[in-house]
Parts: sequence; structure tokens; C-alpha cells
Amino acid sequence: MNLDEVRLKINSINDQMLALFKERMALSKDVAAAKKEMNKAVYDPKRERDILDKVTLAAGPDMDLYARRFFEALFSLSRTYQAEQLFQNTEFTQKMKKAVAESPQLPPQRGSVACAGVFGSNAQMACDRLLPLSQIHYVTGFRAVFDAVESGECEFGVLPIENSSNGSVKEVYDLLEEKKCYIVRSTRLWVSHDLLVKKGAKLEDIHTIISHPQALGQCSHYLESLKDVTLRSFDNTARAAQMVAASDDPGVAAIAAPQCAELYNLTPIVRNIQNSDNNYTRFICISKNFHVYPGANKISVVTTATHAPGGLGTVLTKFANIGVNLTKLESRPIVGHNFEFLFYLDLEASLADPKVLSVLAELHTSQDKFRLLGNYPEN
Repeated sequence: MNLDEVRLKINSINDQMLALFKERMALSKDVAAAKKEMNKAVYDPKRERDILDKVTLAAGPDMDLYARRFFEALFSLSRTYQAEQLFQNTEFTQKMKKAVAESPQLPPQRGSVACAGVFGSNAQMACDRLLPLSQIHYVTGFRAVFDAVESGECEFGVLPIENSSNGSVKEVYDLLEEKKCYIVRSTRLWVSHDLLVKKGAKLEDIHTIISHPQALGQCSHYLESLKDVTLRSFDNTARAAQMVAASDDPGVAAIAAPQCAELYNLTPIVRNIQNSDNNYTRFICISKNFHVYPGANKISVVTTATHAPGGLGTVLTKFANIGVNLTKLESRPIVGHNFEFLFYLDLEASLADPKVLSVLAELHTSQDKFRLLGNYPEN
């Protein structure tokens, strides 16, 4: 047969396979109804393994691997479709639908907001972008931001969660899992760093540089070029600049945003010392209340996965099966469990999509730990 003849035959087989696939998926829907009646789980590992072993043997040595992978993919799609049927109207999905329906129709512009640091920090600039009419309450440390929101002292909190060149702010991820707050908005802020000193100080005078660990990491290339200089972690870049301004020692410098030079009467002795000009920090806005504002295009969740080969892959495949793009995967160890992890996922998705809602509801039911951190707009 020539190529055109082969393709015609393949097209005919494809049509037959599609008809059989639709018939099989319709039966999967019936299976889901029966499992719901019997209160059985979607995943039946023994039955799937028996079928996989059978088709592997029947396919022969040339096709056994491909046949097995084909049926594994078929089972995965079938499970996703069954879950869609079974988890459409759970307590979790009803709660999410209610939250979406009752959320304000416009993103917040005002309110009290907790922010780690002092005036002039990048977090303050993020606050002004996310909540332009807000009243900022400055606190010390990220935990204090969560505490202020959780206690009701502030309606919102703004925190950095990841940087394009230095990775995640792990403390914030840990606090998101620990505290009962939700992400309601997010923004990306371009960040530049200057080396700030007291008026009259020279580069050769510097013996100590202080800044937040994230800023030190974002400027690591420049800092590695310096000799005999001690690096000290500080809780906030703007507060570090404030401390340098109050110090009598001209050999102490701070890494902070350019606006801190004028605010605290310092000299930017070296400008733009960040490793990359493409240096963006993503800031999140948290709230005690779960709201889904219009334009919400990102979902963040924290979940466990079965502690077995393929456990995480099974979780991720659920989203791949419904066409959802994963933009972030972060693992954090579970305290008290040897080599077991929590996984933080960011998804390009919306709770308005019933398929997405069903997958999340299944994870909420099937995993030891699962928490929806928010469905929110990011700009």
C-alpha cells in the first residue's frame, strides 16, 4: 500500500476507535452511577491490574509495552470521567459554588491591609497596586501578616510568594498551609535592588551588608564579587535601609529598593545589582474570607499524594486529562513524616469550570490532606 492508502485505512480505524471509545465512556458513566450506589471508590486497582496484565500478555513482545500504556491512559480518562459524575454535587462543590455566587462583583480597592516591613518596601508598592485605597498596617515578619488577618485586625494581607530568579518564599508557603487564610488576588512586581550606604561612605569601607534573604539571593552574583564582606539576614529590605540610616558605622550597607535611598537619606553606591534585569516578585493578597473575584484565572491548592510510585503522577494526570495547565509545583516536607511531602500546585483554571470543580472535589475526598488556597485573578 502507498502512503495515501495507509492513511485512508488509519482514518477508518480511527472512526471505529472513536465510536468504541464513546461507547466505553458511556459505560463508564453507568459504572460511576453503580459505584455511587454501592459507595465504592472510583479507583479499583485490582481490576485495572488484572486487565493490564491480560492485555500485556495478549499483545505479544513487540506491542506489550504500547498496549499497556494505551490501556493505562484509557483507564485514567475513564476515572476522570467517572469522578466528574460522582463529585458534581458534594458538600465541597456546593460550598465552592456558594462562595463564587456570593463573592463581590468587583475586586477590593480599599480596606485595612497588613504588610511586612516599613514604608518604601516592595511589599508596600504591591499593596498600593492591589489595594490602592487601603490603609496599610506595617508589621514585623510574614507570620505577623497572617496573624493580623486571621485575628480580624486587618481585612487583607500582602506578601511575596515567589521570585523569578530566586524561587519561592518557603515561609509563606508553610504559613498558607498552617493558617486559615485564602489567596484572593495576585500581582507581579518588577524588583530592582541598589546597594545603599550612608552619605560619604565608600565601597571599600563596607564590611557588612544587611537585607532580606530573598534580596541577598537575588543579588548573589554581585555579592560573590566582594571580598571580606559579611552578609546578614534581616526581616525586610526597607527596614534594613532604615537601620543603616540610624547606624553610626559607615561600613554597614543595605540592599533595598531604589526609593529607600531618598526616603532614608542614603546613597545608592551601586545600582541594579540584582542577578537579572528580568527580576519579578509575585505578591499575593490574602483574606480570612474565601472570595472569588471576577477574572479569577488561577487556582492554588495544597495536597498530599499517595506515598507510592506514581502517586504524584496520578494527581497531576487528573488535571492533564481535563486540559488544565500546571504553572507551579512546590514540595514541602511533612513534619513528623519521613520523606513524605505536601505539594503546592498553581493551576490556570477557574472554579466556574465544572470539570475542574469535580477534580478538586475528588482530591478533597481522596487525599489525606487537601486545601484549596484560592481562585483569584492575577495581573
